[in-house]
Amino acid sequence: MRKAGVLLHPTSLPHGVIGDEVENFLDWMAQAGLTLWQMLPLTPPHADRSPYQAYSSFALNPALLPPAAAQATPDADELADFERREAFWLEDYALFVALRQQHADRAWCDWPEALRHREPEALQQARRVQADTLARLKKEQFLLQRRWQLIRQQARARGICLFGDVPIAVAYDSADVWARPQLFKLDADLQPTVVAGVPPDYFSREGQRWGNPHYNWELHQATDFAWWRQRMAAALRLFDLVRIDHFRGLQALWEIPAASPTAMEGRWVETPGRALLEALRQDFPAMPFVAEDLGLITPEVMQLRDDFGLAGLAVLQFGFDDSPDNPHRIGAQRPNCVVYTGTHDNNTSLGWFEELPAERQQQVLRQLPEEAGPMPWPLIVAALVSAADLAVVPLQDWLGLDGQHRMNVPGTCEGNWRWRFRAEQLDSILAGRIRRWLEQTGRLALKER
Repeated sequence: MRKAGVLLHPTSLPHGVIGDEVENFLDWMAQAGLTLWQMLPLTPPHADRSPYQAYSSFALNPALLPPAAAQATPDADELADFERREAFWLEDYALFVALRQQHADRAWCDWPEALRHREPEALQQARRVQADTLARLKKEQFLLQRRWQLIRQQARARGICLFGDVPIAVAYDSADVWARPQLFKLDADLQPTVVAGVPPDYFSREGQRWGNPHYNWELHQATDFAWWRQRMAAALRLFDLVRIDHFRGLQALWEIPAASPTAMEGRWVETPGRALLEALRQDFPAMPFVAEDLGLITPEVMQLRDDFGLAGLAVLQFGFDDSPDNPHRIGAQRPNCVVYTGTHDNNTSLGWFEELPAERQQQVLRQLPEEAGPMPWPLIVAALVSAADLAVVPLQDWLGLDGQHRMNVPGTCEGNWRWRFRAEQLDSILAGRIRRWLEQTGRLALKER
């Protein structure tokens, strides 16, 4: 079934929280005929606000909880049931956050040795001292989860699917690594021996050194991928569909010696992604996953994606290099695909277009539908008419906003992840225009036509 949706992180809602404004947004989506809401990871970010560098792979970002909702008093039995159900991660997360606050927000690798190495007596003492804080943090997570399940019910009632995102890597300064250091490639002092990134390419002469620790894949495989299965199960309690970020890492990851200041000294190391996906298929036979297959994708990665029937991605902004084998070019999309005008890491489509030389702008426009109107609508309509089953457009593009409204500029640390729309920007005129194009391109749900 052909669907269309919007890419919008909840922090970009008018007040940046999952309050009553979520229902207004869902109402507008339903009015427009949009049936897919894609977002970035909901996990708690570090100070740079990047959802891809989080304190936990399981917890939700406390900043999303509306202040009034945070004051609610949950039913004791419900809270106890939540704590039992989420015990795999909840206790470690709460203790991690409490200890980090106690130590002036320093990374766990800078805590006293007994806490760094999780000596039982030190942890017991910390739990006694931090009992009130631990209770507050667990309650906070319960309230967040409860609020999100209400949002999921509201979305389903409107025929809207929630589309989440799971980064392949986790932050070193996280509850995940502190609580289970054996699952990562660390030395005796709990420092990473190798870190993640991507090799030098056309966009970066030195490559990208992300700094995330690499997984100890042998142990993951020996435990039948228990941590990964728990992680994906947690994600699918929140979402109907999940994007696996940097999917090519499930075939091979770029390992960089921890001492190297750039990614240039790294090497590709194969990973047991096929065995992991087989394990996930046992838990989730429908395989509700999407492979983020952007960048340098080898035949082995494409084979892995296709063997499990996963949709890949196409980004139309990448489709104008005149290369005949470019999978992002106009008209090159296959049905089992999610097509985007741009992503959270791109400029808005209008901003991208305005930065092109005039001659290049004309070359782009000649390949796009003439009847769509001014940019970014020609690119939007090209996504809607494509063969891809799913078409996702960032809200900034639906709103026709320029480059001042982009979400993130990769490789920079300031000013990212802060964009919000204004409630009055989502009006019935825009919803009607979107709905007409969805009907023309066969992306409006049958019951609504």
